Amino acid sequence: MSRVPGYAAFPSVDAVQSELEEIAAAHPDLVRRRRIGASRLGEPLHALTIGDGPADAVIIAGPHPNEPVGALTVLTLIRLLCQDPASLGFRWHIVACADPDGARLNEGWYATPGDRRAYAEHFYRPDLADQVEWTFPLVSGDYRFDRPLPETAALMRLMDEVRPSLVCSLHNGEYQGAFFYLNRRDAVLAERLAGLPGVEGLPLHHGEPELPGAEPIAPAVFLTPDGAQVGPTFGAGGSSADYAARFGALHLVTEVPSWADERVADQSAAGRTHREVAAEGAVAGRELIETLQAGMRAVAGDLTVRSPFRRSTESTLETFRKLAELEEEALPELDRPATVAEEFSHRQTLHLLRLRLLGVFLRMLDAELAAGNLTPAIRQQRHLFAERFDQWYGQAETDGPGPPIEPRRMVAVQLGAILTAAARLTERVAS
Repeated sequence: MSRVPGYAAFPSVDAVQSELEEIAAAHPDLVRRRRIGASRLGEPLHALTIGDGPADAVIIAGPHPNEPVGALTVLTLIRLLCQDPASLGFRWHIVACADPDGARLNEGWYATPGDRRAYAEHFYRPDLADQVEWTFPLVSGDYRFDRPLPETAALMRLMDEVRPSLVCSLHNGEYQGAFFYLNRRDAVLAERLAGLPGVEGLPLHHGEPELPGAEPIAPAVFLTPDGAQVGPTFGAGGSSADYAARFGALHLVTEVPSWADERVADQSAAGRTHREVAAEGAVAGRELIETLQAGMRAVAGDLTVRSPFRRSTESTLETFRKLAELEEEALPELDRPATVAEEFSHRQTLHLLRLRLLGVFLRMLDAELAAGNLTPAIRQQRHLFAERFDQWYGQAETDGPGPPIEPRRMVAVQLGAILTAAARLTERVAS
């Protein structure tokens, strides 16, 4: 972790691919780079393999296109492996950008990490059923999902080929502290992972779990939710963890924050009940969804461009509506004091959803205007929601989640988590 260099920005898709080509050319006897598929828009997908085993590890960066830290993490890992290719006895198979099409739609903010306004204005994230991470095959009772995206199918082929012992999916968030998902109850590994963020001064996440009902193994380390708990509810598939289970692989998800705030780890009493905090968040969430649904109704008859922003807006509104219902169902169980971390988590979730959803909504309208579709309804809603964006952004800044985190520190925690998981597997094999 101490050997991670400083980074001023997140690299573009082209910059990542160029660096991988240079590494492969510089180490032809050590590094193998091969095409494993193509994206929905025809972008080549590559895996870079380094090391000679005996076990295999698959590392997936960028499964969500608004989460580019993983690209820096795997580039750092590759450089270190070139210096010590036998590290921990693995063959490492690395996919540096699992969703290049989506990543290109986020590149408008990659050059300015920590600029929250730029992040929101250039933000793009597909809904679950269009995400590489959540479109693996899934059968659960009467529910069946068998429409993996081309990018997902490429990852499936890679795992089928190498039958990994370890799969790591690299993620980053916005306001929350660092946390992890593991697909097995390994208390020793969970404790080691929980200790990594503090090495870089990153707080652990002690607010609400990302998915309601996620089971903790250690502080900020959760048992990975089964795809059967998520897919049928949101019309999506399984995750990479579900597919990794076919091979008995250890699966690790690392989530590192982009902004730091000590409140995410503050477990002191907030002076309110958990029920009150959650109910307040639920009301604000419903208002947000209703506001954007009204905006969609106002322009629905005029929309002509089938942009990714339109599909994301329409689908994500429905996903968040269902998620709000699940959270409200849990309200009767929350009659206990809320912590500062939980109260902060609810407020920041509202800011996050407002800026994310509205940022993509405005990009949808801009796509219409750029195509020459200047109907009164589109122009009026663009004006009204630009004002609303300024209002919501101002509120988010007033309740800001602390200073931005240097990319190097996020990379160090992700790198440490990968190597800690690999070392733990090596220990277990040796014992």
